[in-house]
Amino acid sequence: MSRSMYSYVREAWKKPDETEVKALLWHRMQKWRRQGSVVRIDRPTRIDRARTLGYKAKQGVIVVRVQVRRGGRRKSRYIRGRRTARMGMSRVTAGKSIQRIAEERAGRRYPNMEVLNSYWVGEDGVRKFFEVILVDRDHPSVRSDPTLNWICDQKNRVFRGKTSAGRKGRGMRHRGKGTEKTRPSIRSHKNQGK
Repeated sequence: MSRSMYSYVREAWKKPDETEVKALLWHRMQKWRRQGSVVRIDRPTRIDRARTLGYKAKQGVIVVRVQVRRGGRRKSRYIRGRRTARMGMSRVTAGKSIQRIAEERAGRRYPNMEVLNSYWVGEDGVRKFFEVILVDRDHPSVRSDPTLNWICDQKNRVFRGKTSAGRKGRGMRHRGKGTEKTRPSIRSHKNQGK
């Protein structure tokens, strides 16, 4: 059976350091670094991933590339007396993933649109780059599309943690049988035993 073009693209992006994607990214990063933090692009860089996450090449659907800083929370040293382990300097992680921060920035830049999903497209030593798919709730072509019109009833999904990255960060991903229950939320579940 013959393979589709998307399967070759997907395979190349699975291990970008070992395929021709590495050379492509090296050239692209040099341009991306000089651009703004949220840039609208004509077409997705990873067409296979974008289509898997709901992208359609039609009016009312756009893609933006967002660059976000990389790494943990950089905190300065606590001046008063503490032993090193209790200073709260190292290994301080943010409450949100960098992907969620990228989605929120795109949502703020385009307030009339709803964030559908996002995916990784590259990173260097300082930044990470994500492409975010945005949908115009009020566009007639979106309203008439039976696979996309569910988003017309939603508002501010990205700020309520309703995207895929948001649900993952809130612990809503299915973890299989026998695992600890996290619904309705991680915070309320921790406090149930008290």
